[in-house]
Amino acid sequence: MDSRCSSSADSRLTARGGGYSINSTPISTRMESFEAGEKKCISDVRRTFCLFVTFDLLFITLLWIIELNRNGGIQSQLEKEVLHYDYHASFFDIFVLAVFRFAVLILAYAVCRLRHWWAIAITTAVSCAFLIVKVILSKLLSQGAFGYLLPIISFVLAWIETWLLDFKVLPQEAEELSRYQSIVEAERAPLMGPGPLSDGQFYSPPESVADSDEELDDKHDPEKGLIQQVT
Repeated sequence: MDSRCSSSADSRLTARGGGYSINSTPISTRMESFEAGEKKCISDVRRTFCLFVTFDLLFITLLWIIELNRNGGIQSQLEKEVLHYDYHASFFDIFVLAVFRFAVLILAYAVCRLRHWWAIAITTAVSCAFLIVKVILSKLLSQGAFGYLLPIISFVLAWIETWLLDFKVLPQEAEELSRYQSIVEAERAPLMGPGPLSDGQFYSPPESVADSDEELDDKHDPEKGLIQQVT
């Protein structure tokens, strides 16, 4: 019987000890895991931005290939627009502009993980200036629907990328960074303030046993109490 009681008590102690070790994970450990996660991957909103930049390049490339195939064979049109490049009639420079946007933005915001808007400002300004000048000086508008479609879509995609970065990526990441800094400050602050004083600190010393016995005798024998008072 005693062995069973001792074994059950030991199992309870080990269970309590195991629960304490699980629930008492320090905040510093969680902070280190959070920092490791931040170093390994990028945020979801930045990943969405990089996917949209990739979509920009692929969509412009698809439209350019359709335009090449519409006017004849792709090989002959490639020789005409690339080898015999003409600024006034070729769509090849719009494709190169999409490649430029893709290379700069992926390098800045996916590889270097830049937290500033200067890279997107450069790509958008260059794209807008080049497209406006090309539409004014070239003869694209006389080449059918693609003369309107490619410059307009390239212009719109560049501004959508600017909107995504300026109103979605940077504000959300700044909010997450401020939340992370608040967690760090909370960890550095004292976890617990001075606790309340225990009841054991304020007590009156117990009366002696002899005095208590005499009082009990006086209560049971009133005559003895009167005699002691008279004496």
